[in-house]
Amino acid sequence: MRIGEVAALVGLTTRAIRHYHHVGLLPEPERRPNGYRAYSVRDAVLLARVRRLTELGLSLQEVRDALADDAGRELIEILEELDADLARQEAAIRERRRRLGALLAEPPGATGPVSPALAALLAQAPRTDSPSAAKDREYLALLDTTSTGDQEMLALLETLIADPGVVELYERLDALTEAPTDDPRIAPLAADLIAAVPEEVFAAIPEDGVVVTGFKEALLAEYSPAQAEVVGRLMDAFVERGRG
Repeated sequence: MRIGEVAALVGLTTRAIRHYHHVGLLPEPERRPNGYRAYSVRDAVLLARVRRLTELGLSLQEVRDALADDAGRELIEILEELDADLARQEAAIRERRRRLGALLAEPPGATGPVSPALAALLAQAPRTDSPSAAKDREYLALLDTTSTGDQEMLALLETLIADPGVVELYERLDALTEAPTDDPRIAPLAADLIAAVPEEVFAAIPEDGVVVTGFKEALLAEYSPAQAEVVGRLMDAFVERGRG
């Protein structure tokens, strides 16, 4: 059979067959004296198998592996493995849709997407329009995304996040937006913020600190000068107690 004939037989295009030869998926058949490829029934069987596997979702690399590593196995065995893989993908998609549904259920402006653990933690936080509270949620989401995620730390933060009194601390921090750096409210607020953090959280801080180099400076730049004084003292307390 010529390439056009085998292509029509197995339901592929000649372009696809040439591409399979080009990428090494299938060896090229011998050519006739006139230069045309001469495809055998065996070639047609292999091409039909490639078509079935690709239609079921296998990539060309996976098809190549199936043809090379599973020589002699029945197609049904490969398909059963593929079915199991698709079942795993289906379960993963269901979990992703569940998480997406939770994000869609959040109010406008809510932080996301985040890990399930952090989403559950933030769900316990009292509702507030505090800009400082919004910043904290954004920073937690950032650290959640850029780290491997510390489940123990998130569990320890549960008491702090769910405390209604924390909202009042956020509001006091908001009130310092236009304040000078010598405002008398700075020291008491910093002390109250430090006191609000459970000792277990401080104890869980690694000795090398809580953030990467340069993060503290970048974070403080997000606040007004007076607010940065408060937040800076809180971060220093985390570092100090983490080393202790």
